[in-house]
Amino acid sequence: PDWEKKVIEYFKEKLKENNAPKWVPSLNEVPLHYLKPNSFVKFRCMIQDMFDPEFYMGVYETVNQNTKAHVLHFGKYRDVAEIFFSLWWSFLNFSFNACVNANQARVSPSTSYTPSRHKRSYEDDDDMDLQPNKQKDQHAGARQAGSVGGLQWCGEPKRLETEASAGQQMNSLNFSSPFDLNFPLPGEKGPACLVKIYEDWECFKVNDILELYGILSVDPVLSILNNDERDASAVLDPMECTDTAEEQRVHSPPASLVPRIHVILAQKLQHINPLLPACLNKEESKTCKSKFVSSFMSELSPVRAELLGFLTHALLGDSLAAEYLILHLISTVYTRRDVLPLGKFTVNLSGCPRNSTFTEHLYRIIQHLVPASFRLQMTIENMNHLKFIPHKDYTANRLVSGLLQLPSNTSLVIDETLLEQGQLDTSGVHNVTALSNLITWQKVDYDFSYHQMEFPCNINVFITSEGRSLLPADCQIHLQPQLIPPNMDEYMNSLLSAVLPSVLNKFRIYLTLLRFLDYSISDEITKAVEDDFVEMRKNDPQSITADDLHQLLVVARCLSLSAGQTTLSRERWLRAKQLESFRRTRLQQQKCVNGNEL
Repeated sequence: PDWEKKVIEYFKEKLKENNAPKWVPSLNEVPLHYLKPNSFVKFRCMIQDMFDPEFYMGVYETVNQNTKAHVLHFGKYRDVAEIFFSLWWSFLNFSFNACVNANQARVSPSTSYTPSRHKRSYEDDDDMDLQPNKQKDQHAGARQAGSVGGLQWCGEPKRLETEASAGQQMNSLNFSSPFDLNFPLPGEKGPACLVKIYEDWECFKVNDILELYGILSVDPVLSILNNDERDASAVLDPMECTDTAEEQRVHSPPASLVPRIHVILAQKLQHINPLLPACLNKEESKTCKSKFVSSFMSELSPVRAELLGFLTHALLGDSLAAEYLILHLISTVYTRRDVLPLGKFTVNLSGCPRNSTFTEHLYRIIQHLVPASFRLQMTIENMNHLKFIPHKDYTANRLVSGLLQLPSNTSLVIDETLLEQGQLDTSGVHNVTALSNLITWQKVDYDFSYHQMEFPCNINVFITSEGRSLLPADCQIHLQPQLIPPNMDEYMNSLLSAVLPSVLNKFRIYLTLLRFLDYSISDEITKAVEDDFVEMRKNDPQSITADDLHQLLVVARCLSLSAGQTTLSRERWLRAKQLESFRRTRLQQQKCVNGNEL
């Protein structure tokens, strides 16, 4: 209908006005009880699950029993038909439309903090006049953007903290809340929503990060469904009588705990860095992207030099390890060839001191540099008990989230220095296999009981270990500390406090922006690389393999992008070969010292 298109166009035009999006209240930042029901809000989230479609009454006509007056109503953007609350009106006729449910979705906040939620139920409020009718929309249960792994901006008092100790991780598994919000990571906090999408829902899929604008619905009548009042459920939607009690409980949580958003506009995001313009996500916004890139490129070299120095200090004076850490942080899967993900660069930092807080502080530094991160403490207890793989609960008809259900470009830091001797049970073996598949193929096999379904992902995995990691890695760099601080905590804390917030922001822009640069290799350089490969094989056939050449090309790609160059030059190719030579020499030296450890 024309009016539906006009609604969408109206809000599109309004949001184009200067700073208009900043004036729209965000469910990620504003506590729910401060938001007016049926108001226009925005929400940034990750789709964690997608429910079955719901039907809603697009148009229905009612008649007043006293005056015989006929009134036409529209059911879009509503959960409950307002006519249900009038005894003097009755239905004359109605028609059903269908929309899709993007079921419980989670979001990663792009804001610098997660506000505390002071929840207050709307159940007792009787001043809500708009009561929309139930729809067949796409529910996207979404979690606050940024909570995935923890978005922390240094120098700001409000900070997103999601890291938990191993004990806290285990305790969170045993904690039974009145309603399970089904967050992927242990210890997560933040809003969850059921998001109902009417248009273009087929464009979205599980684990996508979305920025949504829509109508907030917190109708207290929705809580009836959570109390197993089947009669009331039948009144709201007769088709739901076939649902099990558990399915009704999961799909219809109290609106005061899990509000609904009826989406008017939705945009898929490729990054959640608030320091970069959102237009970088849009293919059509080449001009905006070009202006931002060109303005930042003028200061890229000094930013890279400062970041290299900062990470060198964080890695106890090891500049080679700092180089590889930069290359890792800007790496991304840019395409797939058959089943092979191209561009991934998993780094194993071996030689980390055991029984030290070094790895914990190193993660804190990474956490200050990237928008989304998570530290997995690889203990026997965690590997045997944590749920890594999402699985389908057919009783509740929902996808139960797992730790590896993460949005693209999340930094996953795996700490092997905490691993002790012990026995992995069946679950632990499956979890190790899942991590290996994630690293090697950048995919997670979700468990649907009767079959497994592959979900491709793009997760940056960084492994810290004492010796060589038990997990596969594209690159192993052995740490060679040039200094041993007498007090590691004091050293790392002073390092972070010494960096100005403005400098940290430049580091964050640098690491995110470079992933979006186009990259190519000219025919001339391709021929030179081939000749180099043939020459190296001729001199020593065992010195380099096809896999080594692939890794060398990945290093050269990341090295070129780190310098702001979008094409491979002869200079960068030689520098990549030099870095790899230094790294391999160091590994050989360490092997000679420690025997077969490496």
